Amino acid sequence: MLKFLKRNKKEGVDDIVGGVESPPPPVGFFKKLTQGLTRTRQGLVSKIGAVILGKKIIDEELLAEIEEVLLSADIGVLVTKGIIADLSGQLKRKQLNDGKALWAALQAHLQALLLPVTQPLHIDAMDEPYVILMVGINGAGKTTTIGKLAKHLQTDNKKVMLAAGDTFRAAAVEQLQVWGERNQIAVIANAKGDSPSVIYDAMQAAVARKMDVLIADTAGRLHTQRNLMEELKKVKRVMTKLSPNAPHEVLLVLDASIGQNALTQAIQFKERVGVTGLVITKLDGTAKGGIIFAIAKTLQLPIRFIGMGEGIDDLKPFNGVDFVDALFSEGDTHDKF
Repeated sequence: MLKFLKRNKKEGVDDIVGGVESPPPPVGFFKKLTQGLTRTRQGLVSKIGAVILGKKIIDEELLAEIEEVLLSADIGVLVTKGIIADLSGQLKRKQLNDGKALWAALQAHLQALLLPVTQPLHIDAMDEPYVILMVGINGAGKTTTIGKLAKHLQTDNKKVMLAAGDTFRAAAVEQLQVWGERNQIAVIANAKGDSPSVIYDAMQAAVARKMDVLIADTAGRLHTQRNLMEELKKVKRVMTKLSPNAPHEVLLVLDASIGQNALTQAIQFKERVGVTGLVITKLDGTAKGGIIFAIAKTLQLPIRFIGMGEGIDDLKPFNGVDFVDALFSEGDTHDKF
């Protein structure tokens, strides 16, 4: 059976049952994560707990009931099949003797799914600005995420500059400038320029001012999906004229509340513009947070950050152990088995 990490609520640290110890998140964030996942918990974990409770025998019929819950919770067919196959194998090996063992096995499997994609963004010192290209569909929270990411990097003592590359929406430029003022960060914008030229100018400015990081916004919607992708490819080509290694990170912002549509978007962006990392937003208040498992399994891309609120400090590095632990923690259903 896969081993897992369990958070000690009183001490705020991880009790090691198996694997490698991970550092505790900032004080208060685990509680916020737990609260933010309430609706997802109700649609997934609580329903599974209700299926397991009262069952004296763990058998294939029970696993079939769990499968139905998983399929209805935006986890997706691929992940569901993997979970049920894993549990069935453990059942045949007589490793699932009671509900508590089944509960632990399910939690461990979900943590194992997220472990490979738990890769925080690390920016080492470079001879040139580290360029982050932000992509995603309008409405996913891309521009807001840029403001929060800038704040996060500032707390790490990085000198940050922003590029208002979404020239197709005047509101996006204005919104980014507000974030720049709030964080006291320079924003390079040009209402008359196109996205590639604005970002080119921003890269030159970032070099001249010896910035550590340049975060570039981009359009989220043009007349057609093809036009959007071609525009993003053009932006990347223009970047390489100033720096062969730019962009150093292509962060795709996904809205968890749209469920399977977020996965479809991610597949398209990964194939066409070379996404290197993900930011999952709007996990608080949605019942579709289970999509994160489908995204992790299908794309196998690092999930750099998750968004759990509207505040400037509500963008946090992703940790799969914390995420699953928070998802399973509320209500202590496992203590009832």
